[in-house]
Amino acid sequence: MKNVLKLIMLTVVAVGLLLAAGCGAKTEIKDQSSSQAQSTTNQEETVNGLTKSNPLKVDKQAGTVSFLAQVNGKYLFEGTRHAVVFADESNGEKAVFRAFAKPEDFYNDLMEIGAKAGNNMTLQNKEKTHVGGDALDVTVTWTGANKDYKLDEVIKDSNGKAVDIRFGGNLKNAQDKKTGCLICLDSCPVGITSNANYTYGAVEKRNEVKFIGNKEVLPADGTLVAVTLKIKK
Repeated sequence: MKNVLKLIMLTVVAVGLLLAAGCGAKTEIKDQSSSQAQSTTNQEETVNGLTKSNPLKVDKQAGTVSFLAQVNGKYLFEGTRHAVVFADESNGEKAVFRAFAKPEDFYNDLMEIGAKAGNNMTLQNKEKTHVGGDALDVTVTWTGANKDYKLDEVIKDSNGKAVDIRFGGNLKNAQDKKTGCLICLDSCPVGITSNANYTYGAVEKRNEVKFIGNKEVLPADGTLVAVTLKIKK
């Protein structure tokens, strides 16, 4: 009888040890999975080497300036005179693309690739003056995009004109007004670059043209994109 009781007790102890070992293994697997998920969450999304913590880059050899931005889905259905605006300044929610690059940094990077600013616009002459400065090619792309799209392909001009983006300059006005404007769709005395096809007021005051994001091409609201500018040859 004593031998039987000893055998039962040994069996109970053995089963307990096995269960404890099994629970420990499950906990270890769960913890490992949790660590992997946390690591994935901490990774920044990258588009063409740009991230929110490093939103601007200059490629002197290629002669390009690129910055990170984000689709604002509102302007796939409504018109605006703003193509790209720095998200943290006053016009940040008024553009087809919210940018993570500051106007001053954008201006300095364009200067670094040798672009010449027009600086021909003032707050007084804005409605009678077409923005000057070097002409720039502008392209937009994103993860999964079929190609680098021209600005004309992602933002539609109701008159069917191809945009004529110029390096207006306007650094002092940009710093004073703090609108955040990087690329405006009519000539602008505050935007770092803008569209020479139309003078200021063509969109919002005189209704000469309407600009809207092309929902047939652009990805969903909130998608990160890379915007690249190069001096037009």
